Amino acid sequence: MAVDYAVIVVYLAGMLAMGWWGMRRAKSKAEFLVAGRRLGPWMYSGTMAAIVLGGASTIGGVGLGYKYGLSGAWMVLTIGLGLLALSIFFSARIARLKVYTVSEMLDLRYGGRAGIISGVVMWAYTLMLAVTSTIAYATIFDVLFDVNRTVAIVLGGTIVVAYSTLGGMWSITLTDMVQFVVKTIGVLLLLLPIAVVKAGGFSEMKAQLPTEYFDPLGIGGETIFTYVLIYTFGMLIGQDIWQRVFTARSDRTARWGGTVAGTYCLVYAIAGAVIGTAAKVMYPDLASADAAFATIVKDELPMGVRGLVLAAALAAVMSTSSGALIACATVANNDIWSRLRGAVVRDGGSGEPHDEVKGNRAFILIMGIAVILIAIALNDVVEALTVAYNLLVGGLLVPILGGLLWRRGTAAGALAAVCVGGVAVIGLMAVYGILANQPIYYGLLSSLAVYVVVSLATPPTDAAVLAAWRERLAGRDSSPSAASTSPSAASTTSPSGV
Repeated sequence: MAVDYAVIVVYLAGMLAMGWWGMRRAKSKAEFLVAGRRLGPWMYSGTMAAIVLGGASTIGGVGLGYKYGLSGAWMVLTIGLGLLALSIFFSARIARLKVYTVSEMLDLRYGGRAGIISGVVMWAYTLMLAVTSTIAYATIFDVLFDVNRTVAIVLGGTIVVAYSTLGGMWSITLTDMVQFVVKTIGVLLLLLPIAVVKAGGFSEMKAQLPTEYFDPLGIGGETIFTYVLIYTFGMLIGQDIWQRVFTARSDRTARWGGTVAGTYCLVYAIAGAVIGTAAKVMYPDLASADAAFATIVKDELPMGVRGLVLAAALAAVMSTSSGALIACATVANNDIWSRLRGAVVRDGGSGEPHDEVKGNRAFILIMGIAVILIAIALNDVVEALTVAYNLLVGGLLVPILGGLLWRRGTAAGALAAVCVGGVAVIGLMAVYGILANQPIYYGLLSSLAVYVVVSLATPPTDAAVLAAWRERLAGRDSSPSAASTSPSAASTTSPSGV
């Protein structure tokens, strides 16, 4: 294992070195949070693929393949489909808005203050996403170094927090590009063919396993539909995803770079399911399906290759964790704390200017420490992630897509949709269970219904607000003040907070 250890240590040291390099470039808020909005197609595609393909897509995707066969690819396929839909239909308009958070977009569209309510919902989602990614370190470091769960979480989490805090989005972009390359080599080019060969090829896999393992819909239509609602729609509205869209240097880069990344996700999904199916042939009686990835890597791969594939798994986890962490800190600082701070200033505070890069760096550090502590205390990853996605989709999908697609939507309708959808999801999870399908079904329907009814029952959004919104969508308003969209400068046409 000495060679494998060396590969991992070099990889981790490289992550920290890139964090230090990124710190030298992150001199402004835009550089720190969205890499100066300067990423070209190659870097944009790689980093977007890296952020959406995390530990759940890698370790979990192989586990679903072990349990259900080729239809286990559907979870990651729906992620890829969501990224394709975002890139083709929405990314160009999102990139032209020149904002930093989803809540700032809601401010612009509805002429009100989106921050506290929608910001808290988005913050909870990104926090839980970061936590679940951080917990995944325990599985990988246990295979690597045989350390206990707490030490593994602290070790992996500290490295991610360190390079994210140092250089912000520039550091995360650079590390994600390395992680994208490592995942491509480790999972697609090495583990996939080796696993198929070790299992005796596709003919032997078909001979050894039940026919439902090769049924594309074997996992069940209801499960696939739920994946679409949670993951495909989640890709359309998540702060962690939008923040990557904001890094594109042009709307063309956002559209075509994201399309390439989405297509890559589809390939990755099928690869994970095939690897899991091969593992089922080799190890038919594993206690846990999620152990399939680590088992096949540990027992079947040669020295050196094993270290690279484990580094690929580590890369998958780190890319999602760092992306969720900077998204969580951005929302906490820009959508929650800055608004509260603005209220204090209006009530008689000093209002002295502050260093925005330093402030955002401090928030990444604070949120990172919180993520590590919560990850140590939390055990059920699936339930935590389900709660996060249910709140995100149930509370924010309708007002966000409604704002982009329906002119008649109003701030009051958006506020009602966030509140009713969020409360409905929480209440239904308490009744049916966290992992049930009903909460997201009925939560979305209630959010949509109240959005339409309240919007039609209240006065239309002010014409001046809509005119300014259309200018921003067209990319014709790129003034510094418009691009920053600070809480204090946000329109107050409506007193409602979305």
